[in-house]
Amino acid sequence: MARLSFAVIAALVLLLGAARARAETVVVWHAYRGDEEAALQAVSRTYEREHPGVTIDLLAIPHDAYSAKLGAAVPRGHGPHLFVDPHERLGFYLREKIVAPIGDGLDDATRRALDPAALAAVTLDGVAYGVPIAGKALLLFVNDALLPKAPPTMEELAALVVPGGYPLAYEATSAFFHAPFMHAFGARMLDDADHFAFFGDDAARSLDFVRDLSRAGAVPEEASGALVKQLFVTGKVAAVISGPWLAAELREEAKGLRYHTEPLPIVRATGNPMRSYVTIEAAIATPIATPAARAFARWLASHDAAVVRARRGRQAVTTSSAWEDPQIEADAELQSFREAARTGVVTPVTPAMRAAWVPANQAILKALREDMTAKDALLQAKHRWEDTMRPPPPPASPAPGLALGGLVLLGLAALALRRARAAGFAAELRASMPAYRYVTHAAITVGLLVVFPLAAGALTSLFAGTRDAPVYVGLANYLGILTARGGDLLGHGSFYLTLLVTVVWTVVNVSLHVGIGVAVGSLLSRSWMKIRAVYRILLILPWAVPSYVTALAWKGMFHRQFGAINAILTWLGAEPVSWFSHFSTAFAANVATNVWLGFPFMMVVTMGALTSISKDVLEAAEVDGATRWQRFRLVTLPLLKPALLPAVVLGAVWTFNMFNVVFLVSGGEPDGATDILVSEAYRWAFTKDAQYGYAAAYAVLIFGLLAVSSRVMSRRLGDPEAA
Repeated sequence: MARLSFAVIAALVLLLGAARARAETVVVWHAYRGDEEAALQAVSRTYEREHPGVTIDLLAIPHDAYSAKLGAAVPRGHGPHLFVDPHERLGFYLREKIVAPIGDGLDDATRRALDPAALAAVTLDGVAYGVPIAGKALLLFVNDALLPKAPPTMEELAALVVPGGYPLAYEATSAFFHAPFMHAFGARMLDDADHFAFFGDDAARSLDFVRDLSRAGAVPEEASGALVKQLFVTGKVAAVISGPWLAAELREEAKGLRYHTEPLPIVRATGNPMRSYVTIEAAIATPIATPAARAFARWLASHDAAVVRARRGRQAVTTSSAWEDPQIEADAELQSFREAARTGVVTPVTPAMRAAWVPANQAILKALREDMTAKDALLQAKHRWEDTMRPPPPPASPAPGLALGGLVLLGLAALALRRARAAGFAAELRASMPAYRYVTHAAITVGLLVVFPLAAGALTSLFAGTRDAPVYVGLANYLGILTARGGDLLGHGSFYLTLLVTVVWTVVNVSLHVGIGVAVGSLLSRSWMKIRAVYRILLILPWAVPSYVTALAWKGMFHRQFGAINAILTWLGAEPVSWFSHFSTAFAANVATNVWLGFPFMMVVTMGALTSISKDVLEAAEVDGATRWQRFRLVTLPLLKPALLPAVVLGAVWTFNMFNVVFLVSGGEPDGATDILVSEAYRWAFTKDAQYGYAAAYAVLIFGLLAVSSRVMSRRLGDPEAA
């Protein structure tokens, strides 16, 4: 009987394994959350039931990392078969060979069922690369308790009085959220030739209009998306400009809030309506997309799937027949989402648009802070866009590089041969074989994880162009960096200015880390200190908490209107400070955050080193008449030096490359002035048209600077023989 049971179980296992082998898995990446994610999961499960041989594997990717993960996975044959993303990145994805034609994912019946404008958005040069499934645009969310109905013009809305609050809130420093004002004044981001066009009189008037709203207190200053939502939920703002994603968040976090949606108002100064940029979300095919993946993309746009996504996911779906559903037809909020998407301006899909956001954001921020006039800020943005979109260096001959590499290899081979011929080498090698066996695995690991990536980065720095069509340019990237791309050597964004900021940043931070760490560590080592263990735990916490969590917390505390730091200053009778408007205050905010993160490490090192100092030495100095300060300076500090020196070198390397604090607290503000070398390299790789070769050259220079400076610092501060 036992044998029979075993045979039955084995047969079932084999049958299940065979069925699973026959089943096909379609991997789909998305950045949805909340209701949108639940709707996508629901339609995926329905599809699996209707197609038993197919499994839909959904993977949610954080929005901020979405593009980078696609770029890292898809060109290497990994990643998803389909991914859901806004259409405006298609131009960049196509250049990087991340996408492929959707093919039979869009048959004639599906094309007829979709909105023509949405279909055109995912089509480049007559080729469709995805199936459009939803459109998103900005509109007005109105708090029913404060404003039963919004006035028809922006000027009237801004003139409303909301006690203790604001009539309007939106992310004023974002170019995407400024676009409705830009369009109302007749300006645009790109011209017909895909050149930067956000400058001139009309664009400047749109910025002046928004600046006047800020001056009058009609909108909060430098509000983030989280702050806008918080003000709306707490009833401190009558209306906000946002997109359908806000509705999903409000359903999760503010279920008792009563609000309604309306179209964006008219700007009375021009008589034109505010028109948002529209993003078309599509199920986009990658080069590894299978027929089953394309069939699933086609099914996402079907009537049944679109109805579920609209009802449950609150999406303005692109399938026309779904809007004839009685429940959707009677849903005023969904209808407003659809109307906003229909009347907006479809975002251009060229790489030029991707490169325009950052300089446009900087121009808006400068105009609102009144650092310069709107016209000057926009002209500066135009020049920076042109610098970002500058053609790559001309191709160079690889012959000199290959010749130099060959000479180096010949030299190394000659040295190795000379060493092998030396007397006693063979005996030494045989004697060392046991030691080599012990370290072989470590050498291989270090080679794969450290040496190989460094070599790959150095090789990448010699190329320009796209990942799949690199062009060898030799040392042109280094030449561009070291000559500040033909501009002022100490001008905005130059290597030398950024290096100077990085050096000052490192020196100031390490000095404060050591000073505070030694002082606090010495204090906590005193025997008379009560509950020392509690103090030690509390003071180590800043070091234990992940740096990005601390950085975001400190960034919130430095907010101009709602930060705790300015609240304390106001309570003390001082004026609030716009911390990120000037280099000195933004740099101070970064330093304060990093000192909070860094001094516990030096404190722990100090406390550990103090335990190794004999009390007899200190008592002898006291007997000799040395004061407390003299004992600390002449006895304790010299004995601490051997332990502190490696910590100082390590802390300097960490601080030199402290990306999290600079990127998350000041974000390089104002205008990149507080960027350090590593954050500048990041911007060239991920926000300036993906110039990976140029960013790799920055990384090689950073490595060289750290290698030389740490060596010099070890010799200057410590025993040269030990170093």
